[in-house]
Parts: sequence; structure tokens; C-alpha cells
Amino acid sequence: MTTFLLLILGLALTSFIPRASFILLFARWPAPALLRRALRYVPAAVFSAILVPGFVLTAGSVHIALDNPRLLAGILAGIVAWRTRNTLVTIVTGMLALHFFGYLVK
Repeated sequence: MTTFLLLILGLALTSFIPRASFILLFARWPAPALLRRALRYVPAAVFSAILVPGFVLTAGSVHIALDNPRLLAGILAGIVAWRTRNTLVTIVTGMLALHFFGYLVK
């Protein structure tokens, strides 16, 4: 049990310290302009890193084709999100498109 608690404490510290360091460091000193400019791209990079593998990977290999229902539904949902800027409409459209394209492909 002690080893388990030490593991939990160690994981919590290794997760907390890097995040807190940015907050504590830049609370006293302003971030350099180059860093601020680079940090603007972090959300888009993280978002892409999470979404793209789900759209294009099938059974561990890249599958970019018209018979990939997840890719087609993702493209359609992206277009809807871009045009409407409505999260609920985007989610509903993406889910309906995923089921529709999945039905067509099978």
C-alpha cells in the first residue's frame, strides 16, 4: 500500500510541477514575444494530434479513401462547424454522417 501511495504522489508531482512552473514563472516575468507567438499554435496542434489519427487510422494503418466512413463524417462535421459555428449541430451532423457513411460502406 505504501508503494502505491508513493507512486500516486510521484505521478501527481510529475504532472503538477511542469504545469505550475509556467504559471509561477510567468506570473513574475512576462513571457518573451517569441514564446507567446509559439504558444498560440498549441491548441490547434493538440486538437489535430487527437483528431487526425481517429479519422485516418484503420487497424493500425493509414486509410485515406472514400470508403472510410470516419474520414468522410469528420470532413462533413468540419464543414458544418466552419459554416455554422454551432457545437451541437456539428456533433449531431457528425454522428448522423458517421452512421450514414458506415451503413453505405458496409
